[in-house]
Amino acid sequence: MSVLHEVTDTTGLRLDLSSRPPAGYLTAQTSIRAPIPHMAEQPIVSISNLTKTYASGHQALKNINLAIRKGEIFALLGPNGAGKTTLINIVCGIVTATSGTILADGHDISRQYRDARMKIGLVPQELHTDMFETVGATTNLSRGLFGRPPNAAYVEKILRDLSLWDKRKDKINTLSGGMKRRVMIAKALSHEPRILFLDEPTAGVDVELRRDMWNLVRSLRASGVTIILTTHYIDEAEEMADRIGVINHGELILVEEKAALMKKLGQKRMTLQLQQPLQAVPAGLVEWNLALKADGCELEYTFDANAEHGAIAALLRRLDETGVGYKDLNTSQSSLEDIFVGLVSERSIDKQIGGRQAGNKQEAKA
Repeated sequence: MSVLHEVTDTTGLRLDLSSRPPAGYLTAQTSIRAPIPHMAEQPIVSISNLTKTYASGHQALKNINLAIRKGEIFALLGPNGAGKTTLINIVCGIVTATSGTILADGHDISRQYRDARMKIGLVPQELHTDMFETVGATTNLSRGLFGRPPNAAYVEKILRDLSLWDKRKDKINTLSGGMKRRVMIAKALSHEPRILFLDEPTAGVDVELRRDMWNLVRSLRASGVTIILTTHYIDEAEEMADRIGVINHGELILVEEKAALMKKLGQKRMTLQLQQPLQAVPAGLVEWNLALKADGCELEYTFDANAEHGAIAALLRRLDETGVGYKDLNTSQSSLEDIFVGLVSERSIDKQIGGRQAGNKQEAKA
């Protein structure tokens, strides 16, 4: 009968030191397989009625329900203090939930935590590792802490993919900030997890490294690894994610396919460069809700692309009728960043209004 030993890695995960690795992991010798369509599979991460309230009374998470599909890249967006890191830390076993259930690849993270932890890799927002250890040694150590047997070929592949192979004998304290973050990613991938959490993975790294990491994330997804990332770089989510989740004040306010979200909530803008500047929008153009920009030298028309039925043509005709000439026009579509800012702003306004109404009711009762 084998004895299971438990230790805590520098990422905060509790690890199983059993010598026998679980079956089904991708190794360096395993052929790359295409992910099975998510429609036929159970979610690889299932979160039900999750809440977290700290001793101070602060409610960091409020009844979170979320299903992450196997093999997808899921981006979790939210302002500072929204609850993103708290949510990730609970799934990874670093923070204890107040209530709720979480399954990682079918394993309950509370009752079957050893099996659940083996499925999860975490790249934390803060750098936590032995700064006096070498890159190669710390990566191999992290692999061993999860009970995985030595695999020099697999570790070499990770380090090469992260441009760390030439640094494998260097101590971590001699590396730049960006290189240290690469080491954290290597450690998280060392035990071949099927679920990878990236908490602000490209914070503090240069543009070239960000692109390299994007390519690495895509290759991991192609091998069947599910990626959940939080980021403040909206273009990062727009570039990579299959689905977007927006969290604000501990509430998950939206989960949507990226393409569908941008189609549903995205707006288009048409900007007209005028031949002569205007002091105000002419009365005959009021119904289009135009905005004057660039000291009256531009007219901007914002519209819903899905609802636009001949409005642009009618606007151009009216411009001609009112004698407003223009020398150029261009159109642009709102980005994911525009959509995100709009969603968070609307929810914040709703909360403020709700708080005032509740206060007015209490005053009325008094």
